[in-house]
Amino acid sequence: MPPIPASMARSPPLGELPPDYTPPARAAAPQILTGSLKAPLWLRAYFQGLLFSLGCGIQRHCGKVFFLGLLAFGALALGLRVAIIETDLEQLWVEVGSQVSQELHYTKEKLGEEAAYTSQMLIQTPRQEGENILTPEALDLHLQAALTASKVQVSLYGKSWDLNKICYKSGVPLIENGMIERMIEKLFPCVILTPLDCFWEGAKLQGGSAYLPGRPDIQWTNLDPEQLLEELGPFTSLEGFRELLDKAQVGQAYVGRPCLNPDDLHCPPSAPNHHSRQAPDVARELSGGCHGFSHKFMHWQEELLLGGMARDPQGQLLRAEALQSTFLLMSPRQLYEHFRGDYQTHDIGWSEEQAGTVLQAWQRRFVQLAQEALPENASQQIHAFSSTTLDDILHAFSEVSAARVVGGYLLMLTYACVTMLRWDCAQSQGTVGLAGVLLVALAVASGLGLCALLGIAFNAATTQVLPFLTLGIGVDDIFLLAHAFTEAPPGTPLQERMGECLQRTGTSVTLTSINNMVAFFMAALVPIPALRAFSLQAAIVVGCNFAAVMLVFPAILSLDLYRRHCQRLDVLCCFSSPCSARVIQILPQELADSTVPVSIAHLTATVQAFAHCEASSQHVVTILPPQARLVPPPSDALGSELFSPGGSTRDLLSQEEGTRQKAACKSLPCARWNLAHFVRHQFAPLLLQSQAKAVVLVLFGALLGLSLYGATLVQDGLAMTDVVPRGTKEHGFLSAQLRYFSLYEVALVTQGGFDYAHSQRALFDLHQRFSSLKAVLPPPATQTPRTWLHYYRNWLQGIQAAFDQDWASGHITHHSYRNGSEDGALAYKLLIQTGDAQEPLDFSQLTTRKLVDKEGLIPPELFYVGLTVWVSSDPLGLAASQANFYPPPPEWLHDKYDTTGENLRIPAAQPLEFAQFPFLLHGLQKTADFVEAIEGARAACAEAGRAGVRAYPSGSPFLFWEQYLGLRRCFLLAVCILLVCTFLVCALLLLNPWTAGLIVLVLAMMTVELFGIMGFLGIKLSAIPVVILVASVGIGVEFTVHVALAFLTSQGSRNLRFAPVKDGGISTLLGLLMLVGSNFDFIIRYFFVVLTVLTLLGLLHGLVLLPVLLSILGPPPEVIQMYKESAEVLSPPARRAGELRWGVSPTLPQSFARVTTSMTVALHPPPLPGAYIHPASDEPTWSPDATPTANGSSNLTSRGPCLATE
Repeated sequence: MPPIPASMARSPPLGELPPDYTPPARAAAPQILTGSLKAPLWLRAYFQGLLFSLGCGIQRHCGKVFFLGLLAFGALALGLRVAIIETDLEQLWVEVGSQVSQELHYTKEKLGEEAAYTSQMLIQTPRQEGENILTPEALDLHLQAALTASKVQVSLYGKSWDLNKICYKSGVPLIENGMIERMIEKLFPCVILTPLDCFWEGAKLQGGSAYLPGRPDIQWTNLDPEQLLEELGPFTSLEGFRELLDKAQVGQAYVGRPCLNPDDLHCPPSAPNHHSRQAPDVARELSGGCHGFSHKFMHWQEELLLGGMARDPQGQLLRAEALQSTFLLMSPRQLYEHFRGDYQTHDIGWSEEQAGTVLQAWQRRFVQLAQEALPENASQQIHAFSSTTLDDILHAFSEVSAARVVGGYLLMLTYACVTMLRWDCAQSQGTVGLAGVLLVALAVASGLGLCALLGIAFNAATTQVLPFLTLGIGVDDIFLLAHAFTEAPPGTPLQERMGECLQRTGTSVTLTSINNMVAFFMAALVPIPALRAFSLQAAIVVGCNFAAVMLVFPAILSLDLYRRHCQRLDVLCCFSSPCSARVIQILPQELADSTVPVSIAHLTATVQAFAHCEASSQHVVTILPPQARLVPPPSDALGSELFSPGGSTRDLLSQEEGTRQKAACKSLPCARWNLAHFVRHQFAPLLLQSQAKAVVLVLFGALLGLSLYGATLVQDGLAMTDVVPRGTKEHGFLSAQLRYFSLYEVALVTQGGFDYAHSQRALFDLHQRFSSLKAVLPPPATQTPRTWLHYYRNWLQGIQAAFDQDWASGHITHHSYRNGSEDGALAYKLLIQTGDAQEPLDFSQLTTRKLVDKEGLIPPELFYVGLTVWVSSDPLGLAASQANFYPPPPEWLHDKYDTTGENLRIPAAQPLEFAQFPFLLHGLQKTADFVEAIEGARAACAEAGRAGVRAYPSGSPFLFWEQYLGLRRCFLLAVCILLVCTFLVCALLLLNPWTAGLIVLVLAMMTVELFGIMGFLGIKLSAIPVVILVASVGIGVEFTVHVALAFLTSQGSRNLRFAPVKDGGISTLLGLLMLVGSNFDFIIRYFFVVLTVLTLLGLLHGLVLLPVLLSILGPPPEVIQMYKESAEVLSPPARRAGELRWGVSPTLPQSFARVTTSMTVALHPPPLPGAYIHPASDEPTWSPDATPTANGSSNLTSRGPCLATE
């Protein structure tokens, strides 16, 4: 055959056809049942028609759409500049609108945003597990670490900051004597809860000192308060200060306690073991706890100091496995207020932010030095932790890992490029794959930017997980559209290629995207702010992905069509292909002596020809096969066009065996093999056998049964040890704390709205009821309950006793109290108060009333007046009670020697709106323990509410564990609602409730199985797995809808309508793969593992279970054949050698009429090096009973030709 002339070989410009070309009319396919179309098919055809118009419009203006799309998404991505990363635990984990949220708001409204102090902790444990730590040697090592930490100094803003400047000091008294006041200010000790306080060495941690003429520097290591007062007594009046120390039971302070090392040169002579030089019995000294400098108000219970304790049958302490010391620092606001206006900070522009910076720097240095205090070969190990350490962990947890993000997207780019590259430049889509992944990356960035513009705060889940999860989900649709675009039905005009692609795949993309968005929006029902923000952000990002895939990516495909039309190489599009495929449009020719059904107006066929370059002439020679016959389109008996292997939907002519030149280009089996080929030709026939179906149902039933059992193993909870990276020092501390010191400071808050003065009995009952809870640590039997109401009442009883004694001795009379004691004078002033603003004083009440009646209640008319006096006169008791009164009572200073009488008028405190009783909870190891404690506390508050007292519990257990009271109920509600929504969405878009029901059944099974597998993996249920479980319903749609839609729109029996899914699962797994590189085990266990299991379950259910269920219970096809061809209909007649003819049997029905054909001849170039030509025998044989019509349904839409491309 001579070479084809250049005029004939040159392809017309894209979008241009000869002027006399008439586009074929798109009539209804002959496979539709006689009569009107079924409503579901018609509605879907209408929707597909809209998608077809959208695709054609995008293809006509692909350049404009691409530019505007990039501009819009890029502008939204700029919103990331205003993104806020939230690390406040309360803002992340307290349920929105919950009772706890309202209570927290009330607390902050009354007390402000910050706590009274922050804690820095040291925990010491033996390196050999189980070893007794109650030895002088172990205490010496603890002293070494604590002393190193207490001497920390940091230099900031030109100042030096040490512990004594920034520590929390409880109840500093106001003294009229200026010298004593200055000395107390310098000496007043920091609050340090340590087992060293049982010994003289505890004084070494206090860094204050004072100077008096003629004496060495006064420090707590050498201070004997009783001796000091005796020495100063002749020079100044210290009676009030002496009574203060006596009430606080200070005694000799630290110098009266035993020395751990009696050989220490500074061990005071007053130490009990100073002269004997015997080491103390550590267990006996620590039994019952230790005291600070005040025995009455600073008692540290054993549980605060010792862990892993063991006792003898009599209850005596024998051994322990851990020691703990806690240093309390001021809050930033307190530190700012303390130094505001001070000469030390007047030149640095002192602010609250600077105070916070000072505290953070000191805490970091504290942790560092404490951890390095002991040598590596020491028998003990130190774990240090501070509030700043926790903040640093949360910040590190929330930081975006640029390396992992870039690595994940590069991996996806590589996968997309490799899987879409082909030797055939006309079919290669490597550039499309690269552009698609980059487009999804831009869509993710734009979605997150939109979230930032909407004010949705980011958190660790957003930065660590969302970029990879949404990448995997978004690339699924990219693969789907790209594959469908290359497998357009034969004869599709170039101007309609994008419309045809969206028409066939747009429904699936829309369905999966809407279900994903609905799933994440439903997950936002979980009332945890961090997870609600994550769910909303995921829904918005999925929406942006959907917009990018449906609007911008079709423009990319259309631009790639230009590249292929211009015969450019893939990826390297600046270079032309040496032997490019050329397309010749042959005008329709009338076929004589042939008849076809009247319902078919035109027949478009593709004739394969082979081209090669002649080395001598450098001409392209194209050869048509000498013999060919017309056969029906090769059908894929087991699937739809969405996932067919390359070439199966392109060829309408098959060559005679023996006439084709396949000897020289024979394909190798390994080159022909691919995953789709295996699934369709090996896996599917095996799966759909009766025996295989039975095995599948049994196995999945067993999996469901095991999952139901595993669901019973799932425990609630999320500990800090699950979040912090394993192997770090922080994880070591948290593990030791959870094991040995599971103590939580909580408070019982009483609100306003009731009369405290007349509700004292109800307040005492509330305290007693709360104290009786199993989790509440009871105080020692010899100690007064540590509440303000008890301290207040006891103080009144104490001054009443002093008054009675002074009255009996005659030191106090009706007209004078100056000769009485300080306490007697205070009682005198209180007893004459009436509470009446008109007549506030009544001296006749001195002997007729008591400050506390026989029932232990304070007279209501004295309650608020006495509260003012107690707050001003007993600062140590007030600090120990941690009452935190609001409004705070007014300041009032007692003046025993006032002669004007003004000191008798005491201002009453305002009615209280906030007060609290402190408690310690212990033994809380599991979430069930927390839930039990929370329920008991809530019940006690509810009982008090019936008595008229408004109260609520406060503390970290109630902030972070109360969510578990209703978490499972919230989870079940969200999943049920989501399944119903999924059913409605699928039924609406598929217009087939039967199929929608099967999809929902499979999704419900996936959720149950994922929940059960979590139980076997030991993954606890918290708000994070709940979000993933809820989102699994939407993500699972990706693996089921494509199969169900292809089954619904295909012809044939149930066994012949199976379409596999593979790229979606692979891309999702690749997107999740980079989560393995996270430094946080929490991300790996709770996100990567769970989402990977979900993806594998989705693949199993989509590839195995759903096809089996559809083959057994699936609905009938929406379209069936109106007639069935006989073997003679399409048999070719006798042919003359070298002649290309279409032969049609004259025995066709009488309703068939003449037809004209529009024939496209594709001239294929010779293969590039390493390529193989697939023989025609590899194509599946056509069966008239199983003609796939997934795109047949698309032909139902009556549409005209697309306009020429601009």
